[in-house]
Amino acid sequence: MTGKIRIISGQWRGRKIPVVDRPGLRPTGDRARETLFNWIGPKIVGAKVVDLFAGSGALGLEAASRGGGSVVLIEHDRIAARALRDGPLAWPGAERVSLVEVDALKWLSEADQKIDLMLIDPPFGSNLLSEVLAVLAQQADCLSEGGMVYLECAPEQVPRDWPNHLAIWKNKRVGQVVMTLLKRCV
Repeated sequence: MTGKIRIISGQWRGRKIPVVDRPGLRPTGDRARETLFNWIGPKIVGAKVVDLFAGSGALGLEAASRGGGSVVLIEHDRIAARALRDGPLAWPGAERVSLVEVDALKWLSEADQKIDLMLIDPPFGSNLLSEVLAVLAQQADCLSEGGMVYLECAPEQVPRDWPNHLAIWKNKRVGQVVMTLLKRCV
């Protein structure tokens, strides 16, 4: 364990999430999470949420805390997954949160459900963002009508092209993080 971050708002406000020391694990900071959930507002209540590359689970757990109807955390790293299972998934009210230990690209390529909010924050410096966008272009039907996709990346990794069924709804840079909220438009 290298530290902890806190849930900002909702039923678990103030609870601490353990952050394990894993390559590429960089939890979304308080300021970025606050901005994202201000953008989304009440749309999170009852939403079906998927947190690809969950890591510490900060994004998905914040969504659950703020009223997400169901949240699926996708995490391939066994140690990060164990920290989630032994920590936040044992909290009261966590029955709405499930953990799937599988490669995020594999999970997304086989997704057969309608997702209201997809949270995508792969390890910085990896090529995973472009790979997940390519898979998402083929899996347009996994998003509900008006579904949203949140992307977080380093400034030098901002994609030039988006899947045709997605349009930029909100965009902001916070320090060394670029936050983009896309909305299904087709």
